[in-house]
Amino acid sequence: MNLYKDVFEIEAVVNGFESCEISKGAFSHRSHLTVAVWYLVKLNQHEATERLRAGLLRFLDHHGVGREKYNETLTRFWLECERSLINGLNGDPGLLETTNVVIEALADSRLPLEYYSADRLWSEEARAGWIQPDLKDFLVSLPIRRPVTLVEAAAWPANS
Repeated sequence: MNLYKDVFEIEAVVNGFESCEISKGAFSHRSHLTVAVWYLVKLNQHEATERLRAGLLRFLDHHGVGREKYNETLTRFWLECERSLINGLNGDPGLLETTNVVIEALADSRLPLEYYSADRLWSEEARAGWIQPDLKDFLVSLPIRRPVTLVEAAAWPANS
């Protein structure tokens, strides 16, 4: 697993995203997670959601990708997974450790398909706004509901 060695690497990803200097091909699942962690650590939940949404739409526009690719349900799903994981960490591990734990725990970009059928997740309704999952109750089934150690968090969702 490719983890960050220092906060400067994380800042470079966030700055590259916000300035749209990172190419669309280089903006991976790991990059999405990194930017979201940054926002969740620095901002409240509402501000983090708004800033990520605006940034993703700006990124799509800048790179000539149609806005129809944006998916509000998917964006909020990942933010909630990350928020739950971050809030469940014991103590204050700092941005570097928090980001690396989230990247390890949420590395599988197919996780939303445990909660949503593909048809539902990629529907117009899901792209336009939040919709509830149809396979598993998202808020009830998130495994992080208590403070956890960094070792436990790194094993999530495998420990669910």
